[in-house]
Amino acid sequence: MQTIGLVGGMSWESSAVYYRDLNVGVQRRLGGLSSPRLVLSTVDFAELTDLEDAERWDQVGVLLADAARGVERAGADFLLLCTTTFHKVADQVEAAVDIPLLHLADVVADACLADGVTEVGLIGTTVAMSDGFFTDRMAARGLTTITPDPRHHTMLNEAIYDELVHGHVLDRTRRRVVEVIDELWDAGAKGVLLGCTELEMLISQADVELPVFPCTTLHVEAALDRALS
Repeated sequence: MQTIGLVGGMSWESSAVYYRDLNVGVQRRLGGLSSPRLVLSTVDFAELTDLEDAERWDQVGVLLADAARGVERAGADFLLLCTTTFHKVADQVEAAVDIPLLHLADVVADACLADGVTEVGLIGTTVAMSDGFFTDRMAARGLTTITPDPRHHTMLNEAIYDELVHGHVLDRTRRRVVEVIDELWDAGAKGVLLGCTELEMLISQADVELPVFPCTTLHVEAALDRALS
């Protein structure tokens, strides 16, 4: 079994989901008392979000690259960033280490294409929805990504940063997000990406008719495939 390296803390709720699901996944696949080999380094989310707000992305990259090097030194065979938004600096992180980075957009693109879906909606943070770092990488794999009307961006961002990262899952927020997903369906999306780990706490396939692609779950399964191959 290979050792999975995790750079987390973005938020700690996200890291907890990755840690839990990796352990549950190994136990499901191998049975008994089996658990994954993991190395986890977490960063100060407040520091990163301050840098994000100031658009100091180079410094964000420095901090995450340093965490990734620590994970590598601790024996990880490959690396995951436990975040969607901060994949904006994934290239900078990947260049800082000698182990492979399992890029979330590549994993998600593969899952969509395997299901025959080439037009997908994306909900997430404002940065993830409005910056091209994620959608461009999806486009390079042949997928068209539809993002919500900008008038919804603040609501989605606040749902993530003001509620979900603190573990607050509210029905009224779920209803509003489902309405946004329905708009993406009307705009031509054949599936929807839950482009933030915390959104998987709020939205499941039972909530919407459009096929749901839970990015974190897909990332975890791809990591398990790699670690156990």
